[in-house]
Amino acid sequence: MYLPEHLETIWQQLGIAPEILQQKSLCVFEEAAELVDVETAADGRVWQLIPAAAQAWQAMQATALSNGIELKIASAYRASSRQVELIERKLNLGQSIDEILQVLAPPGCSEHHTGRAIDIYQPGGPVIEEAFEQTTAFAWLSQFAVEYGFSLSFPRNNPFGYVYEPWHWCWQAQLGQKN
Repeated sequence: MYLPEHLETIWQQLGIAPEILQQKSLCVFEEAAELVDVETAADGRVWQLIPAAAQAWQAMQATALSNGIELKIASAYRASSRQVELIERKLNLGQSIDEILQVLAPPGCSEHHTGRAIDIYQPGGPVIEEAFEQTTAFAWLSQFAVEYGFSLSFPRNNPFGYVYEPWHWCWQAQLGQKN
């Protein structure tokens, strides 16, 4: 797997060994070129996805709502520069890079860079917590998300070494039947 020079420099500054790319079977993703606004959070942050993923998300969200399940976005597109900020914040709090890389992808390796990944929550329920798997939203997503092209990226014991993330779903065109 090839690590672009600009990422190699960033990784070096953060203390991330390039070997982790192969050790964790990580991909390097290009950042999304075209994004559309899909949702505005209560704090004013605007969540964005690529147009096709946005269309699939909105269709899935509407169907879930018609089934009595409200789905909201906790996170969507994230630039590599934002990934660097998140890692630096955790480093400044005294966490080791090994601990951090169990919950955050190295810059350039996050599905969020693609504009296809979303972190989902159900209002009134846990946000970006494993307990999300106990919600009716997770049960609904587990049954129907694939029909809209979304799949759970990081199940238990995933090959990438990330913690289980029942909230993290990524859109892939070939999966969807209704989008």
